[in-house]
Amino acid sequence: MKKLAIITARGGSKRIPRKNIKEFCGRPIIAYSIEAALGSGVFDRVMVSTDDREIAEVAVKYGAEVPFLRSEKTSDDFATTTDVIFEVLDEYEKRGEYFAAAACIYPTAPFVTAQKLKDAMEKLSESDADTLIPVVAFSYPPQRALVIREGSLVFRQPEYLVSRSQDLEPLYHDAGQFYLFRTESYRRNGNLMLGKILPFPVSELEVQDIDNETDWALAEMKYRLRNGRENGD
Repeated sequence: MKKLAIITARGGSKRIPRKNIKEFCGRPIIAYSIEAALGSGVFDRVMVSTDDREIAEVAVKYGAEVPFLRSEKTSDDFATTTDVIFEVLDEYEKRGEYFAAAACIYPTAPFVTAQKLKDAMEKLSESDADTLIPVVAFSYPPQRALVIREGSLVFRQPEYLVSRSQDLEPLYHDAGQFYLFRTESYRRNGNLMLGKILPFPVSELEVQDIDNETDWALAEMKYRLRNGRENGD
């Protein structure tokens, strides 16, 4: 069963200029995703989908393939992840290559590791699921959320007013790192969030949205803290 890793890295980041190749703890941030995919040993090809030649050069330097650049259609602000993935799969099929499973890995996901991808692909392969998605539990139970209505603070779900946090069902959200999927199912469903989805829980220390410079600094702090723990520092 051939497998493809697709690292999506458009060049037009606006909130953090050149975000996908900005230095993160000493290396371009995209390098972490590339090295994790290569190091996992589960992919027949590791490619970067980009419209940017500088990003392409960095990607190749760290071992990824960039066999073609994105089309204009998948390079603007309105292109979806599905548009990008389908374009990549279609282009490979034109070249006579078909993949039974694939991964979409974000270029700003330094907490993705080779072992994580290996474990996740093994979990997907041993199941009948269509997709596997890393998730992280909300740090505070959303059931006890407060809202402001007419200037007053009230419980959004008053039925949980006296519920203990430990008695509430854990709720999760997408960790925003990678997605594993069976390509046939994905083409049929047309969305990574449809079909049978396997959860792949990760800790809060391994998750950080990176949308602005503060997020970037927090991600670097978490990365150094996590690596320090793993190295016994």
